[in-house]
Amino acid sequence: MNRRDFFKSAAAFAAAGALAGRDALAHAPKPKPRNNPIWLMTSAFAADPDFESVAGRARQLGAQGLELCVFRRDTDRQDHIATHIDYENFTAERAKEIIGICNRDNLRISVGAYDNLIGGNPELQTVNQNHILKLIRIAAMLGGDRNDVVCGTFVGYDTVLGKEDRGFEKNLMKFKKVFTPIVKYAEDLGVTVCFENCPMEGWQPVSAPDAYNNLPGCLAARKLMYALVDSDNLQETYDPSHDIWQHIDPTDVINAMDFGKLRRIHIKGTRNFTNDDEAVHWGRLYPEQTVDAALAAKAGVPLPSSEWDRLNYEPRLPGFGGSDSLDWSKFLENLMAKGYSNPFVIENEGCNSSHTGNMGATMQGFKATILNTAPVVWPLGENGYEFDVSSLSPMEEPAVRSLPIVTMDDLV
Repeated sequence: MNRRDFFKSAAAFAAAGALAGRDALAHAPKPKPRNNPIWLMTSAFAADPDFESVAGRARQLGAQGLELCVFRRDTDRQDHIATHIDYENFTAERAKEIIGICNRDNLRISVGAYDNLIGGNPELQTVNQNHILKLIRIAAMLGGDRNDVVCGTFVGYDTVLGKEDRGFEKNLMKFKKVFTPIVKYAEDLGVTVCFENCPMEGWQPVSAPDAYNNLPGCLAARKLMYALVDSDNLQETYDPSHDIWQHIDPTDVINAMDFGKLRRIHIKGTRNFTNDDEAVHWGRLYPEQTVDAALAAKAGVPLPSSEWDRLNYEPRLPGFGGSDSLDWSKFLENLMAKGYSNPFVIENEGCNSSHTGNMGATMQGFKATILNTAPVVWPLGENGYEFDVSSLSPMEEPAVRSLPIVTMDDLV
């Protein structure tokens, strides 16, 4: 075959292949369109006074929703103090106002507060439990599961029990005792309770030997918890950043979990420090320990600067100011392939963003993370990757009624 005949044959073969490929594509099932909403967690807007103000932030950034932080106003915590709904005086009329704004601006919402419900000061445990009941009430008055308004929370951990023999199992039993009536109350009101997986390593003094302070901090615990409190109204918010510093690939966790329990994803990254001085001296199996400062200086041993500085990492936002230690493309693509269609909620704790205390940097971090996530979770339109608002159904307006505020004493 001469050179000219060779190229003719090659061209004919390529043309036939292209026709066959187009025919196969025409008959192949079309993939499900990607159109996950991207929300903002409002913890980064602690200075904003109310729902209207943070709704304005969402509109400005092009987000589709808000996880409204509703921490107790009398909290003694310093890290999270945002309160964007009046939880003591929430009325049916206020619920109608919020639903009206959401429908007008194509926004959706959930509520949450993240405290220790089964450990610490016994009186404070009850206060925190009663506060979550108030938030379940608010979620119900906003339509609950009919409007995808869930109630986010921590579980916490009883570290006194945890130091006893079989202490982890005793914490599981305490979780069952506390959360069985809470989840039953949520069921009765048509609300789902979602716990998050942060181990809350800073909730013990820097002198504590361990840093496990929230029961659902590992996948095994979450599976055991579902076995103990078997309810469709108990689900989870998964934050991959907390597994990264535990040297676990979050994609493996997603593939091993009960995927039907996954109601929210928190978008937050972690940059591990793999060879810094602290890691070299203390290793990465246990949290850094503390000793007498003079002794440490004499020995040339670094000490942790605070309760939150014990595991050699820093929180980051994907796409803002450099990379972190998670392959976000792999993580997001895996979720899409498995059919995840719920919101992604950006939790801004970035050292170069919200933790600077600068609102401009905080807003930039949110915007960069939206743009970093959009190509995987939004369709490509005329203006680039953009959320298709036509897919949103209006939030239903519940019947005008006020629910009474209840306490744990009323439920048990």
